[in-house]
Amino acid sequence: MINNVRERNPMPEQPREVRCTNFNEVALGYTEADAIREAMRCLNCRKKPCVQGCPIHQQIPEFIARVAEGDFEGAYDIITVRSTMPSICGRVCPQEQQCEKNCAHALKGEAVGIGRLERFVADWHAARHPVEVPQVEKKGKKVAVIGSGPAGIACAGDLALLGYDVTVFEKLAYAGGILTYGIPRFVLPAEVVDREIEKLKLAGVEIVTSSPVDKDKSVDDLFAAGYEAVFVGNGADVPQTPAGLDTSLEGVWTANDYLKQVNMNPDGLPDNIKNAKRVLVVGGGNVAVDAVRCARRLGAETIMVYRRTIKEAPARRDEIAHTFDENIEIRELTNPVECYSMNGVLTGVRCEKMMLGDPDESGRRRPVSSGEYFDFPCDNLIIATGTSYSEDVVDTTKGIDKDQWGGIAVDESGKTSRPGVFAGGDAVTGPQTVVKAMGAGKLAAVSIDEYLSKK
Repeated sequence: MINNVRERNPMPEQPREVRCTNFNEVALGYTEADAIREAMRCLNCRKKPCVQGCPIHQQIPEFIARVAEGDFEGAYDIITVRSTMPSICGRVCPQEQQCEKNCAHALKGEAVGIGRLERFVADWHAARHPVEVPQVEKKGKKVAVIGSGPAGIACAGDLALLGYDVTVFEKLAYAGGILTYGIPRFVLPAEVVDREIEKLKLAGVEIVTSSPVDKDKSVDDLFAAGYEAVFVGNGADVPQTPAGLDTSLEGVWTANDYLKQVNMNPDGLPDNIKNAKRVLVVGGGNVAVDAVRCARRLGAETIMVYRRTIKEAPARRDEIAHTFDENIEIRELTNPVECYSMNGVLTGVRCEKMMLGDPDESGRRRPVSSGEYFDFPCDNLIIATGTSYSEDVVDTTKGIDKDQWGGIAVDESGKTSRPGVFAGGDAVTGPQTVVKAMGAGKLAAVSIDEYLSKK
């Protein structure tokens, strides 16, 4: 029986007056009854437009049909054929720009809550089943994976299940990449990521942290150590800082560094984060939204500025709505151009009012100068204006070509120009979604298996 209600079932959430005082997850998840009601809204379209919008072509109508029947275990079995991390993707992937964008319900109402249902199914399963130790026949071949973010986790997990001895090399002190360091706990709880890391370890994957692959330990060294294939999934985590914004000043942070401090060092935050009174966050993406909501929870007056309007902002609509709910000011058409300081400490930022011109290559209207400026006193500035490729691997390894944008050049199967080296995720595409990175890691695992099977 189809439920023709045009509005999706609301997501239970922490009350807005409470959630700004803690870092607990805002969205509380569907109940079984919520999930069944929402699943019954699916029209089971013949052409499955939602599947076409999913980067990994998840079998969406099939798993939703199982939810509608109350067969949550069956739904989980369908989801995990294609997805390694449904509990994560259901929380952080921009479904409204992918699968839900194509939902037939979205034409005259609200799309089916596909991401919410994916999260429900994954959480339901996790609450009832311990992580199992898979039994696989070992192939006696070693593969190295560089980076433990979504692409690396997906690639390592699939290779381990195929019988390879996999070692993941992570340059930071904890595994998980952006999932651990870059996404606040009120969006993605640590225990959700920890479960994925536990699954890897129980599958036999060795994770070596604080172990960068660069000039001191290169891809050549990995081959010399007996690894027969290497997957490069080290992301794109080098901050892009606009000219005029001085990151050497006390109180000026890149969003990467700020979120890393908040996520990994909550009880020992630097004084200029912990005691900040007025925080300005620059950007319009998910990272900017994450940073400004963290600052709000730490007790500061918070303002997010964006050089376009919110209509053009790439951040998820749900997260923007949460930002407004939490009484955070968003100033549109505002572009910081210069920092003010005293004795090396930030005291304020000069901003320019912008106007919207013609669309640029992204399809969004281009911000253009108005020539009108104003000063904005603040003691913290967080810059969330994007990141670019890490060159630790490609610049220390011969034979790995880059593409015209600076990413690692690969073919349709994830092979690089150097035999035995594969790549995927943000290291190839630049910053993208978790599900796209996961899909690239899984694709590379298939290619690595084919490559090693022929050796």
